[in-house]
Amino acid sequence: MAEKDFFSQIDIHFAKFVERLSGNENPEIFLAAALVSRVTGNGDTCLDLATVTEDRLPAPPYKREQMILPPLDIWRDKLAKSPVVGKPGDYRPLILDKEDRLYLYRYWIYEKRLSDSIKNRTMEDVSEINWIGLKESLRRLFSKDAGEGTNWQTVASVTAVLKKFCVISGGPGTGKTFTVAKILALFLEQAEGKKLRIFLSAPTGKAAARLKESMQTAKQTLRCNEKIRSAIPEEAFTLHRMLKSIPDSPYFHYNSENPLPADIVVIDEASMVDLALMSKLVEATPVDARIILIGDKDQLASVDAGSVLGDICNRNEIHRFSEKHCSIIKELTGEKIEISNCGSFPKNRIQDAIVELKQSFRFPKGSAIGRFSQAVKNGDADRAIELLQNADRPTIKWKKIRSPKDLHGALGEVAVKHYAKPFQTDDPSLALDYFNRFKILCAVKKGPLGVEAINKSIEQILEREGFIDAETRADNIYYKGQPILITRNDYNHDLFNGDMGVIMPVEGAYDHELNLFFPGTLSGTKRLPLYQLPPNETAYAMTVHKSQGSEFDDVVLVLPDQDFPVLTRELLYTAVTRARRNVLIWGSEPILRNMISRKIERTSGLRDALWK
Repeated sequence: MAEKDFFSQIDIHFAKFVERLSGNENPEIFLAAALVSRVTGNGDTCLDLATVTEDRLPAPPYKREQMILPPLDIWRDKLAKSPVVGKPGDYRPLILDKEDRLYLYRYWIYEKRLSDSIKNRTMEDVSEINWIGLKESLRRLFSKDAGEGTNWQTVASVTAVLKKFCVISGGPGTGKTFTVAKILALFLEQAEGKKLRIFLSAPTGKAAARLKESMQTAKQTLRCNEKIRSAIPEEAFTLHRMLKSIPDSPYFHYNSENPLPADIVVIDEASMVDLALMSKLVEATPVDARIILIGDKDQLASVDAGSVLGDICNRNEIHRFSEKHCSIIKELTGEKIEISNCGSFPKNRIQDAIVELKQSFRFPKGSAIGRFSQAVKNGDADRAIELLQNADRPTIKWKKIRSPKDLHGALGEVAVKHYAKPFQTDDPSLALDYFNRFKILCAVKKGPLGVEAINKSIEQILEREGFIDAETRADNIYYKGQPILITRNDYNHDLFNGDMGVIMPVEGAYDHELNLFFPGTLSGTKRLPLYQLPPNETAYAMTVHKSQGSEFDDVVLVLPDQDFPVLTRELLYTAVTRARRNVLIWGSEPILRNMISRKIERTSGLRDALWK
């Protein structure tokens, strides 16, 4: 581990602070504090001491000799005796549990509160259920949804009614939002006229807007009376807006002492929610309220620490329901589910609260994108490469780009084909529609094959071809037809991190005044003067992380020419499944194979807390 800048300045300052608190110079404490700070910044919620013993570390600049990690038993003993390290339940800067996991206190408490809340909510089934009414509602809402094998949408709906906490996972096009619409109809019919306080939410403004759009469509397909249909909300909030974030602080107006006035809380794109936010969300939800998480457990984990949805789902335990749960589902729906014979189950019965939707309506059986994404999920690089090399599968193609030089010619063709049209219209709605049909996704932001370089190259190509006015671009940051990605929330103007807009002239305005046009809350577009824009960047290309919660007709994925730890199967799967129709992958075979072989493994204690 002798790489440059192994520890950040924050890691070093934190380690010095903790060492001073301990009362004397203590290299074992210093090293532990620096390491736990480092791994938390990289996405883990704790440091597994057993995985780092025997490794050598680079010396911080003020140390003369290289530091060597002590043997595990000695390190554990030193930490246990330190006044700055506590056991679970203590209030100390660092917490060491029985599994040799070392936490920053705040992440231990986040994990503890979240796991306790989930276990309490899944321990027992909801008792106040109108079984006759529920059976009739299920028959009516799902009567035309017959298909091959188990109807997992029906199973998910029963599970959501029975449990105060439920997870519905599924890939793109598996009908997650449509299932939730039916679940909400079930709740409302069970309420028998009582008003239910229902909140729809998502991590980003873009995801919230898509949830709203999907819910509007899904409601119209329901076989229920108009009173029930109209009671299902359409408005979706970002999590921060729903919980009412307090400016310049990590806290929210709604919390355990002042809970959200809700009976049902639905969270879409749950894979994007980090440990801290999920813990605060669950704490702010009343103990008698329902929580429904929707997401894809195989997508990228959150940017900040934690892999919450993946830990909750515990991939190896999906659909291993208890005998009791299988019996209830069969009685209500006729769906016969094979009872697992795996032996013991967690006492909290969390296995009965998680359902995965398996049938994709966007990528039907045999589709190239569906088969490729499945191979990626399974870590089967040989199968994935074989599918890419099959010329009979035009919906997913592969161009072997080995260097930035190889990219230039290919980029010119793509830029003119897909990005010329927004410059040929004066209609902002039409320009937005063009940009929402196609997107270049990059695995990294920096470097010759990253977002910044690709955006710059496309601007140069469009300028050379006469679509961008060279003089205007030379004198101004913004120009007509420029796609914009918002990078910071602006609640005053309903613009959120990840939102897309386009720079266009205002019709009839003096001197062709430019504004940012972005999708309106109901229909059409809204506009904002350039001087009021929140932080943003040009967005012909965007990172795969930023694309989460979005869909495009066609996607080009650009992979770097060097291997990086961020290149994982989850990133590849997320990128490919942003496309509705076609995917073109630009990258070398070694990079692709490395990605498919590398799985995100974030260290945490949440999975053990829920499943052991």
